[in-house]
Amino acid sequence: MENKTLTLSDNRMLGGVCAGIAEYFNLDPTLVRIAYAVLTVFCGAFPGIILYPILYWIIPSKRKLLQ
Repeated sequence: MENKTLTLSDNRMLGGVCAGIAEYFNLDPTLVRIAYAVLTVFCGAFPGIILYPILYWIIPSKRKLLQ
């Protein structure tokens, strides 16, 4: 079993959060972005808008891990 680490992706639209999650779970980044947008709209925009910057702050970037 390979050792996987959740990191921000270089395949960014905004901060690389959704693409990083997609890479971690071997999914298409576009599907994760669409799912996040749909959940944000239909579950109340406020939690989704607050969650993204929190995840961006918590998830390390690949550059920081390589240093």
